[in-house]
Amino acid sequence: MRLAGERGGEGANLSMCSRPRGLYKARVSDLLELAKIARELAAAFRQSPRRHGDRKRRRGHRVWSRGVHGHRPHYAARGRRLRIRGLLETLGGRRRQERRGDAEPSRGGDARWPWNDRSFRKAFAIQAPSQVPLKQGRSLMDWIRLTKSGKDLTGLKGRLIEVTEEELKKHNKKDDCWICIRGFVYNVSPYMEYHPGGEDELMRAAGSDGTELFDQVHRWVNYESMLKECLVGRMAIKPAVLKDYREEEKKVLNGMLPKSQVTDTLAKEGPSYPSYDWFQTNSLVTIAIYTKQKDINLDSIIVDHQDDSFRAETIIKDCLYLIHIGLSHEVQEDFSVRVVESVGKIEIVLKKKENTSWDFLGHPLENHNSLIPRKDTGLYYRKCQLISKENVTHDTRLFCLMLPPSTHLQVPIGQHVYLKLPITGTEIVKPYTPVSGSLLSEFKEPVLPNNKYIYFLIKIYHTGLFTPELDRLQIGDFVSVSSPEGNFKISKFQELEDLFLLAAGTGFTPMVKILNYALTDIPSLRKVKLMFFNKTEDDIIWRSQLEKLAFKDKRLDVEFVLSAPISEWNGKQGHISPALLSEFLKRNLDKSKVLVCICGPVPFTEQGVRLLQDLNFSKNEIHSFTA
Repeated sequence: MRLAGERGGEGANLSMCSRPRGLYKARVSDLLELAKIARELAAAFRQSPRRHGDRKRRRGHRVWSRGVHGHRPHYAARGRRLRIRGLLETLGGRRRQERRGDAEPSRGGDARWPWNDRSFRKAFAIQAPSQVPLKQGRSLMDWIRLTKSGKDLTGLKGRLIEVTEEELKKHNKKDDCWICIRGFVYNVSPYMEYHPGGEDELMRAAGSDGTELFDQVHRWVNYESMLKECLVGRMAIKPAVLKDYREEEKKVLNGMLPKSQVTDTLAKEGPSYPSYDWFQTNSLVTIAIYTKQKDINLDSIIVDHQDDSFRAETIIKDCLYLIHIGLSHEVQEDFSVRVVESVGKIEIVLKKKENTSWDFLGHPLENHNSLIPRKDTGLYYRKCQLISKENVTHDTRLFCLMLPPSTHLQVPIGQHVYLKLPITGTEIVKPYTPVSGSLLSEFKEPVLPNNKYIYFLIKIYHTGLFTPELDRLQIGDFVSVSSPEGNFKISKFQELEDLFLLAAGTGFTPMVKILNYALTDIPSLRKVKLMFFNKTEDDIIWRSQLEKLAFKDKRLDVEFVLSAPISEWNGKQGHISPALLSEFLKRNLDKSKVLVCICGPVPFTEQGVRLLQDLNFSKNEIHSFTA
């Protein structure tokens, strides 16, 4: 199921060719910025005449040359093609009926209208209008305008209801379609004609729980904002008889759930079921979580408390153990977290506002004391304050965000979070990998504690939607940050001897923490090699720090590869290729344990993985970062 949204590389990153003789007509009343983007897209998609020997221009090489692939058009990440698709549909462009004599049609159709070009559709995985027809006046901006019109989109005249499974199943037609996502039911019938993926895609979840289908395609999209005016209500849950909390705590060890309540799937396949307990002094309340795992650390626990609501998420393998309580008394904002790794115990120490004795900890809130597969959990956000913003390159910034004092969050190595901003009335979400404040401690001024600050290296796409808005934020403004996600396991570093890192552009970001960790916490490590692909020298992120770090630690080798260098450049040139990799990827010993990490635009990563496999690296020796 596809809702309008972005992910991965943003913006078309276009190099402007000359203005085409025929610009597509566009409705520019929505936004001046949208009109500007329309002109840029029209120019970008101008096709040259078919002349023998002009293959690169005919294939769009000049338009898409700003990347790491010169030997073929550089189509950026999945988010870019979705973005271009959405813009084209939004603008409702129409090709001119009169075809110029010097612009012959390509094999796939009219060269002046990219929808009809087969190679364009194949490269961007875009369906033709006949497959996903969006009528004029059915763009994202039109949908936002409709949701703000005051029209009743639910058919319930503003009422919210509880929906039973039987009731949900009745609403399974195009003109009466209800869908459940994470316990909330939406009437998506009004949205049918606005859905970029088409009506049939939405109908796959009609009258049922569409959470799994939604997560497969657009887990990161903020459906709550997109469909908030379509909210029918919540799924009805059979109420459990709640006894007095003090009596419950006498019968059960606070958080210890009776075995009969543990789901069969988790009992058979998941980790041992965790539990929690609490105790107090005159001034403190300590919540102890017993994970029954030995690979628990401070990255494994996320704590948020606001007013009387306390929420602690513990990551246990591929599951999440949630404690969600409305505290019986007020506590101070600051708290501490301690982990006893040898026994898998976590202690969260809260400070009472008043030195009184608590009779019970509090009352349970949604999903309290539950062990849930991470793929089935929604994204939880907290508001973080922008503390600093500095230029790293001509188009890349280092953002520093401060966590709320009532939050404990440390993003594990190799994982990403989602940033969320309200833009033109809709909350837009994009994934980013946090980095360290620098590669070298002497570059940090002032020194900021890692457990309260999150850093991001973000490239600003001036024709984009999200990053220009992010760049316009002032110091003191707030950004919503999600809990972390990702499948990278730090256990991959155990007994590692050779570590190879392949990065292109801002694909360097996951390598930052990996470098810091590898050079300080892997005693078996013999060699770390980074091959960093960029277009020009000005695009290289933290070049001086990388060179200084390599000089300081002889285990580190750094090689820069440029696709469009100046004539004075003495380093390596080109794009990722078998020749470059075969020379670069030499093991320290024939049978040494090795790991190759790769990150960059999707075509770069996919091609890199294929080349690594051709060089006989096994699946376990390769990790590709994709958000």
